[in-house]
Amino acid sequence: MEIIKRHFTKQLTDTMTVYDLFEWKKVDVLLKDYKTGKSIVDMRNLEFPVNYSQSACDIIASKYFRRSGIPNEFGYENSMRQVAHRLVSFWTRALIDEKIITTDEEKSIFYDEMVYCILAQMVAPNSPQWFNTGLSDAYDIKGNSTGSYYYDEHLKKVVQSDDAYTRTQASACFILSIEDKLLGNHSISQQFETETRLFKGGSGCGTNFSTIRAKGEKLSGGGVSSGVMSFLKGLDRNAGAIKSGGTTRRAAKMVILDSSHPEIMDFITWKAKEEQKVRDLGKMGYDISFDGEAYETVSGQNGNNSVRFSDDFMEKVKNLDEAPDSEIQLTGRIDSTVDKSIKVSELWKNFNKAVYDCADPAPMFSDTLNSWHTCPGGEDGKYFEKHNMINATNPCGEYCFLDDTSCNLASLNLLNFYDKFAKIFDIESYLHVIGLSQLLLEASVHFGQFPTEDVARKTYMFRTTGLGVANGAALLLLMGLPYDSEEGRTVLSSIIGLMTGHSYYVSAMMAKAISPFEKYEINKEHMLKVIRNHARVAGAIKTNFENLNYTPVMVNHEILESLKLTDLSMSLKNSWKAALDCGNKYGYRNAQVTVIAPTGTISFAMDCATTSIEPFFNHIVYKKLVGGNYMTIVNPLLMDALINLGYSEKETNEILSYVMETEMVKGDGYEYEQVKDGKIEGAPHLKDEHLPIFDTANKCGSGKRYISALGHVKMVAAITPLISGSVSKTVNLPKDATVKDFEDVCLTSWELGIKGITLYRDGSKASQPLNSSLKDAESTNLDNLSYSELLSLVKKLQKESRFTKREKPIGIRSGKTHPAQIGDVKIYTTVNRNDSGEISEIYITSDRQGTLVTGLLDALSKSISVMLQYHVPPYDISNMLRGQKYEPYGFVQNHPYIKNVTSISDLISKIIDIELGDFSTIQIKPNNYLDTETLEVTSLISTTGEHKGERVYDKECTNCYSTHMIKNGTCYVCADCGTTTGCS
Repeated sequence: MEIIKRHFTKQLTDTMTVYDLFEWKKVDVLLKDYKTGKSIVDMRNLEFPVNYSQSACDIIASKYFRRSGIPNEFGYENSMRQVAHRLVSFWTRALIDEKIITTDEEKSIFYDEMVYCILAQMVAPNSPQWFNTGLSDAYDIKGNSTGSYYYDEHLKKVVQSDDAYTRTQASACFILSIEDKLLGNHSISQQFETETRLFKGGSGCGTNFSTIRAKGEKLSGGGVSSGVMSFLKGLDRNAGAIKSGGTTRRAAKMVILDSSHPEIMDFITWKAKEEQKVRDLGKMGYDISFDGEAYETVSGQNGNNSVRFSDDFMEKVKNLDEAPDSEIQLTGRIDSTVDKSIKVSELWKNFNKAVYDCADPAPMFSDTLNSWHTCPGGEDGKYFEKHNMINATNPCGEYCFLDDTSCNLASLNLLNFYDKFAKIFDIESYLHVIGLSQLLLEASVHFGQFPTEDVARKTYMFRTTGLGVANGAALLLLMGLPYDSEEGRTVLSSIIGLMTGHSYYVSAMMAKAISPFEKYEINKEHMLKVIRNHARVAGAIKTNFENLNYTPVMVNHEILESLKLTDLSMSLKNSWKAALDCGNKYGYRNAQVTVIAPTGTISFAMDCATTSIEPFFNHIVYKKLVGGNYMTIVNPLLMDALINLGYSEKETNEILSYVMETEMVKGDGYEYEQVKDGKIEGAPHLKDEHLPIFDTANKCGSGKRYISALGHVKMVAAITPLISGSVSKTVNLPKDATVKDFEDVCLTSWELGIKGITLYRDGSKASQPLNSSLKDAESTNLDNLSYSELLSLVKKLQKESRFTKREKPIGIRSGKTHPAQIGDVKIYTTVNRNDSGEISEIYITSDRQGTLVTGLLDALSKSISVMLQYHVPPYDISNMLRGQKYEPYGFVQNHPYIKNVTSISDLISKIIDIELGDFSTIQIKPNNYLDTETLEVTSLISTTGEHKGERVYDKECTNCYSTHMIKNGTCYVCADCGTTTGCS
């Protein structure tokens, strides 16, 4: 094929390999568990290209290097060469088998060029590829049969795979169908099995559950249905069990319900009510960290929820001022006795209030989704019937297509195509890598395997691929374009539109070489209509849009011309003309070709400064060093951006010094240096007109500027009509946003043609009211205070409070001694109180005099006592000690209430609880104890023991327990080890 040509590897000679084009280095990868401090990865002398950062090496080695069964002296992959080779060799073999590669020369070129692109961090496939692809070819690792399937094109039927790795499970994204029945194919019970299979393999799935009967609908055998919510709660529990049953990656799932379902109100408020339960449990003393006791007791926490709204519903929302009493009909699936009408305003208010409270559910606009549907005829030609519509998406929301299909993803590192010195985006290289990437994705379909027979068949029949981008915001920064600007949106959407247009052209070339996808002819008319609408948005043709009831955001080529990006303008138009012309002649090999996925782990593997199309979080970043330590630095791209804007080296350095200005912070006997503010506003020399270029998703330090919610929405709206699928994107709203703000964002998103979007209000998971004065306990909203006001408040509290100083007890103390025996070890715990009745000392002794146990108990006693004398709340100390496990542990004798502990630390925790009057964690309750009594519980971050409020909690990584979790599209990704809560 003409797509397969030498571009990056022209300088190779007969005595060279592609690996000789890179300089290599040796790296140690050491990762630790942030809770225990123990090492979880210790790999030495690994080989990577010299330009890879320590973070990229850590993530690739710990996540993607195969660590067993490798036939070398180590027994594991120890070089990036090995990974690139096994991936590309597999794709090459698949393309040869498919007859897309037909000569030895093409084979050699594809291998060399693809390896170069992988090693140069220009493109990366999604995580399942790194996990699975090429293990059989490279190392003869077969694995046991996993019950996966593939479509045998010679036998014309689905068959079961012989083993785990001869073919690859390359797809991260699945959409599953479900029918209203308990047993059989596509039944509720099979859903449990299929989801389990996917979660176990690290993939995610989405399902629209609107087919399931509502609560109270009649059953054929008599009685009534328990309703869709009962099954959703069961499936949610199943997902949680898979996570806690051995895999470190959270189960990723999307749960969708149509707005016309009779249980829609229960679904809308489900998560918000459960989140409130977590808050209430936190007040009672339960652990409300994401993996703590409180969350384990509530439902709905293992998936993303979405509600599908029709255009008819949204039109009524738009016109609520004129028709405030408008209604919609909620209809039973098979039983009209449960039908009822509901006011649009009531449903809309409850929906947005739930999103405001807990960021779920998200809106999904069904008619917009289906107006860009390339295959509404499905397999049978029954156009736009329920089973042939886009009913659901994958967990992150970017893959939206037919039920029982899958998509494998890859993303391009946009910054690696930009020459910061010449200020030129390398379109030729970009198009070349797009072509190679579509070939690797197609190869992964051809030699892929899938979790169900239907997914195997339909993936073969439609062959959807999902090429996306990363580092979009970083590219705009270097180009000197604000993220929230017409110029920024035009450039980024044009580059992404060029990716989609050229991808469809490449797909048409593959169709010419072999054939279109199996079900192309059934869907030809509709697919070409969608391609024409894409081409109109891109400016390639000028006729009216077909079958759209809105006008999508179009590329403004005048802006491209004004920015002197004529080449980009022409390339965009030409790519869509070629895609349409060749598609008319040959059809397409793939029903879809692009999505905008979160690119969590793989963006770190490519050393991207920003993920997907997300803006910078802020401009103070943490560079990871060997051994796991971090160094605080300013965003390294700021220097290049400032120089590109014309600032001198002296001016640039002074601006960066302003951003990185530090101050000394004193601790107890030590002091350390930290960044004082981190804002860029007010920097010397920086022109006001340049400030928007440096705006980030959040306020930087005491700065006031940040990207508005509408800025996020407009970016998604500009990109959406230029991709096949959707955009995984979260719109961040400030803490002081109102429910009305959420309503406005949702409505605007629909009006602009966005297919679906996620909204998140900062702090919506929990709030922490603090008091401005310890004397009058007036509540102060810290979010309304400026940085200087916050500093003044802290200094005021320090002066007023006795709690910043240690108060050693003097004289005779009163207290109680708790005797207990664990096994054959006797423990005596004495709890002393000061004159005010507060716990001020805890001493723990044992009958094992002169032993290691006694020494450790003495150290523990002193540590706890000093903490108490600095007024650390006893409850927080108890919570810290609770559940620790070491010997001796087990049955407890000689204590009236405590009968079982997991360690001496756990025993001390329970004794503190008893002294506080809290017997909720104790096995035996006193006769006068009421489980329902209200306890005065202090907050996790309280410094006084007197403030009351809900705990503030952060997400922890389920792999390394780091709290460096970054919002990434609709998911989170760990900046330390790369673990993602999503599916890419």
